[in-house]
Amino acid sequence: MIVIERSAVKSDLAKIRTDVVGSLLRPPCLKEARARFDDGAISAAELRAIEDDAVREAVRLQEDVGLEVVTDGEMRRLNFQDSFGGSVEGYDAAPSTLKAHERRVEGAAPGQRWDMRDIHDAGTAVSHRRPARARIKLANNRPLAEYRFVAQAAKGPAKVSLIGPDRISQRFAYESSTAVYRDMDEFLSDVVAIERQIVSSLVEAGCRYVHIDAPGFTAYVDPPSLEQMRARGEDPERNFARSLKAEAALIVNYPGVTFGIHLCRGNQRSMWHREGAYDAIAERLFNELPHQRFLLEYDTARAGSFEPLRFMPKGRVAVLGLVSTKGPDLESLDTLKRRIDEAGKFLPLDQLALSPQCGFASDVVGNLLGPDDQRRKLERVVEAARAVWG
Repeated sequence: MIVIERSAVKSDLAKIRTDVVGSLLRPPCLKEARARFDDGAISAAELRAIEDDAVREAVRLQEDVGLEVVTDGEMRRLNFQDSFGGSVEGYDAAPSTLKAHERRVEGAAPGQRWDMRDIHDAGTAVSHRRPARARIKLANNRPLAEYRFVAQAAKGPAKVSLIGPDRISQRFAYESSTAVYRDMDEFLSDVVAIERQIVSSLVEAGCRYVHIDAPGFTAYVDPPSLEQMRARGEDPERNFARSLKAEAALIVNYPGVTFGIHLCRGNQRSMWHREGAYDAIAERLFNELPHQRFLLEYDTARAGSFEPLRFMPKGRVAVLGLVSTKGPDLESLDTLKRRIDEAGKFLPLDQLALSPQCGFASDVVGNLLGPDDQRRKLERVVEAARAVWG
């Protein structure tokens, strides 16, 4: 087992002032290689070599701009939810392709609400709402393989992102899975156990920052999402309480490891999925979840005000997602400093940090901006953090 000075590492990563959500734009050569792999024109080994190069470039970009922690850019994933969906078996699901992801956003316009029109179609687990045909189990620990490579490529600390139990539960067709799971509680028990296997393997490999993607929590403040839950006969309050318990259980008893959790309102080809302020869920969210870092989307009016930050306990950090990944317009340094000052009215400055509001490419298609725009935005995050915190 790897032995490190746990308290020092925890302090460094829990309090860093810059952060990233995870995904970066996939380079054209990687997209081309993925399409050729899907068509059977190149082997898995050939694709992996191109992915390796893309990860190295992603790490180099993040280190060059001065970020304090880096990711592999999710270069090996077609979708950010593949961290779980691509690691387990037992779902009634099918593999996906680059073309399938491109079809999902055909005809869509940036800035609109994505209608999620094919979420119930046959497809990959979690990316689509799929049932189970057998009890799910860990079959291919993709996050561990991703971490082992990025840890070798990076000069400093690297983090790994995992989709959290809340989103996994929202994308589970329990009504068609009663022959396998009697209820959602039984299913989530397996989910937490599997994800703890993944987290434990990451910690054993040396990872000291695990980031949980939890975009589904904003469904509990979004009227259309709440209506969908009720239409299925669900109680949103019960769903929320169950998810809080599962998310907390996932990360308990990992001393020396920093856990972040990311909340957003959707990110698909520069579109969004939900709207609603954090107010109705903030007190329970910030106090019942033991994560040290809360990465919060705050780039548009859809997120509401900073006032809910008053519920953040001492010792935790709110990472303000003020830099948008949805378009090329670059936020001004003065605007970012002003907005951080506004947040400082509700939470001390030493409990704040800065990041982009979401990934630049939650799936392989990516948002509508270019590599130079992406770099400038990451540079602006670092520039603003240094201007505010030194």
